[in-house]
Amino acid sequence: MKKKEHLISMTVENKFGVLARVAGLFSARGFNIDSLSVAETEDTGVSHMNITVKGDEKILEQIIKQLNKLIDIIKVQDLTSYDCLERELILVRLSAVNRANIMKIVEIFGSQVVDVGQKSVVIELIGDSHKIEMTLKLLRPFGIKEIIRTGKVGIRKEGEK
Repeated sequence: MKKKEHLISMTVENKFGVLARVAGLFSARGFNIDSLSVAETEDTGVSHMNITVKGDEKILEQIIKQLNKLIDIIKVQDLTSYDCLERELILVRLSAVNRANIMKIVEIFGSQVVDVGQKSVVIELIGDSHKIEMTLKLLRPFGIKEIIRTGKVGIRKEGEK
């Protein structure tokens, strides 16, 4: 049975050790964190954390209940069950041999070239999972040398309760 991917969104106190405690809850239950993004919000005392995991919904429900009990956690949501906006940033280094064809793909998908060298080209992809995977599928034949990913971030759409 294929495990469902969950995007967990958390607002937390911006304090030493919060990330370690959150990660510890996932690892104690046998969940591998597939992606993690943490940054300060408009309030420097508060951070926003997005975690992507694959797993059983019942166990994940228990983790969310335990997260809500941690003193430094302000709010926890599994965005998977809501209509939300999701994005990821990826930097991809490609062989520069077919630069013209790479540029066509970059233009079609609304991406951009951020660095050009003699041997490689680095492009920036921003989008949802589908857009990222489709673009990578088209770029693979050109020789991907390196991929750096931020991990997913998400926010519920307006009107979602």
